[in-house]
Amino acid sequence: MTAFPLTTGLLGSRRSLRLIERNLFVYKHGWIIILSGFFEPLFYLLSIGFGLGALIGSIAGPGGQAIPYQLFVAPALLASSAMNGAITEATFNFFFKLNYNKTFEAILSTPLSAGDVAVGELGWALIRGGLYAVGFMVVMVVLGLVVSPWVILAVPAALLIGFAFGAVGMAATSFMKTWQDFDLIQLVVLPLFLFSATFYPIETYPEVLRVIVQLTPLYQGVDLIRSLTVGVLSPVLLFHVAYLLVMGFAGLWVVARRLDKLLLK
Repeated sequence: MTAFPLTTGLLGSRRSLRLIERNLFVYKHGWIIILSGFFEPLFYLLSIGFGLGALIGSIAGPGGQAIPYQLFVAPALLASSAMNGAITEATFNFFFKLNYNKTFEAILSTPLSAGDVAVGELGWALIRGGLYAVGFMVVMVVLGLVVSPWVILAVPAALLIGFAFGAVGMAATSFMKTWQDFDLIQLVVLPLFLFSATFYPIETYPEVLRVIVQLTPLYQGVDLIRSLTVGVLSPVLLFHVAYLLVMGFAGLWVVARRLDKLLLK
């Protein structure tokens, strides 16, 4: 049984970096595929943030302060972008490598372990999500949506979101048998995107529904990045960080054990 991925990858093993290097080589001539994922949140920002935002004006942000609607939406789209980038790589591409291309079976003939594969694939998903986050942050700067120096922590926060969703996405994918199973992924991701206070304040929900939304993973990321973007810090942000860390490490633990079972049987 492979050791827990923390000991095989996150604490210094360089073997998992070889897998990231392989993915960089594979995408060397297919970078446009990765770049394409950046434009969806940008289109949402321009159409809803600025288009609809021109009609809405200001809206209550973190701490109850009034902020422009564009500034309210942009951090949420940054969080969603990190989620989508990591999920795409950790589900569809991971499933293809695991079940059709047999990439991981070939990799395990090298000194890499199943834990190294889990950490390496998650690392690559984080790189993809991180590229989206950095690109979107540049857009926010250009559009004048930076009002606090704490916004510099929004990119690490986006990587944390990618870590949580990428790890859980890989864990879920390890149980999937057919491409049709991915409908379940969309069944989860789409409601999270729409209802995690992405486009309107959490206070608009009835109290019972509000509590449910506040316990969902994307809301943790949305509120974390939105608070950092406008410079409203509170102890609640530590809960968001802890929630996403636990979610990520739990997913990583599951996927490492699943790869052990699937590839070393």
